[in-house]
Amino acid sequence: MPTVTLASAVPRSATAVDLPTTTNDLRRLPAAVKRTARLQGFEGKLGQTLLLAGDDGPVRVLVGLGARKELTADKVRRAAAAYARSVARHRNVACSIPSAAAEAGVEPAEAVAAGVEGLRLASYRFTDYRDAADLKSPVELGKVTLVASGRGLAAAARRADATVDAVELARDLGNTPGGDLTPDEFVRRARRALRGTGVRLTVWDEERIRAEKLGGVLAVNQGSVHPPRFVQLRYQPDGRNPRGEVALVGKGITFDSGGLSLKTAQGMMSMKIDMAGGAAVLATMTALKAHRVPVAVTGYIPLTDNMTGGDAQRPGDVFTARNGKTVEVLNTDAEGRLILADALSLAAEREPDAIIDIATLTGSASAALGTSYAALMATDDKLAGRLEDASARTGENLWRLPLPPEYRPQLDSNVADLKNIGAGPFGGALIAGLFLKEFAGKSAWAHIDLGMAAISDTERGVVVKGATGLGVRVLLDTLVNW
Repeated sequence: MPTVTLASAVPRSATAVDLPTTTNDLRRLPAAVKRTARLQGFEGKLGQTLLLAGDDGPVRVLVGLGARKELTADKVRRAAAAYARSVARHRNVACSIPSAAAEAGVEPAEAVAAGVEGLRLASYRFTDYRDAADLKSPVELGKVTLVASGRGLAAAARRADATVDAVELARDLGNTPGGDLTPDEFVRRARRALRGTGVRLTVWDEERIRAEKLGGVLAVNQGSVHPPRFVQLRYQPDGRNPRGEVALVGKGITFDSGGLSLKTAQGMMSMKIDMAGGAAVLATMTALKAHRVPVAVTGYIPLTDNMTGGDAQRPGDVFTARNGKTVEVLNTDAEGRLILADALSLAAEREPDAIIDIATLTGSASAALGTSYAALMATDDKLAGRLEDASARTGENLWRLPLPPEYRPQLDSNVADLKNIGAGPFGGALIAGLFLKEFAGKSAWAHIDLGMAAISDTERGVVVKGATGLGVRVLLDTLVNW
């Protein structure tokens, strides 16, 4: 991953330098550059790049910022990501995109933070399982100098580094095979990641989970050889009275076979990502201290895989959740909502100001929104608005869906308080949201269904192939601006 430093001028050692250009700036380019840009179809559109000959100096790279009046911090982030990809074979480059954005009206500290995030996130690589010989070729961006000056910019860059470190943690966890990232291994990595963060970690083993009556976690875990774990995280602002209390709940299915309602071979290929919600919660918690988040935050992460062992739960089985509701399980592949039911119940018992859960819960969310958007559902418009505002700032796309009360009867069971699926193939994301609502208590509650936006097979903006880490930045931004 590149290291990003601030400087007031381009260092002589830089082998590539950007020329950030809005669509309004094309006419101001030197004649020769303007001619080349025209011949190559460069129009200054957001994310466009064009490498120019170095003439015995550093390579120059035109980077499109889009229309000057429409420039935002998120567009700075995306432009910086495009630049990082265009100079990936250079070890030492300079980037003045934040300075250009500040001149166009973007707040300088926001521009610097977005620049750091774009450069680093687009350069992420997961190499844990790669042959070392494949990694010897110097094709990885090494050092980036952000050319910018002003008060508060160094602090903004440090906070951005903490944000990227958190996203990288979530991506690393999401990219790790399910056979390696067992619940116990997740806990080990959590302990390591939380050192120095001021976050208190508590882990419940299977005996404690049973004593605490987390029936959903135990039901899903029945078919596994790996015992479940339940992680609780607690952050308290340093030396200040917190402005409120927020609970974060993340789904931690470390691998999902579908249980006895077995997934297809194709559907199972990416199911190491089914703990992306839990990873997002853990990763967010690691960055709270660096961002001086003003609210108290408690994280809840239930951990188990969903397998087909000899005593796996059967369609038609009934379990009792933490809050006393009984649930008939008609489809064991709708398991994420079962472990979240227990975690939400625990969160609700503290009666925080807000509860936000995040999960790769349904394919229906992606059927509705595609793989670039996560679904948002909420019982509270103010909380939904906070998340939507954060989504606009971070570029992590959320789209609000309803919680239709007329769909709620689909969850009625003949033998229990609830069943875990609806009556037909349509509206699955909404039905899942309504199921979770039964366990969220009286606090303001929001649900983020990542769907398949948690993983990508293409590169776009700050997204790379593999785990996306989606949700970390939007959660962190929401808490920072509480």
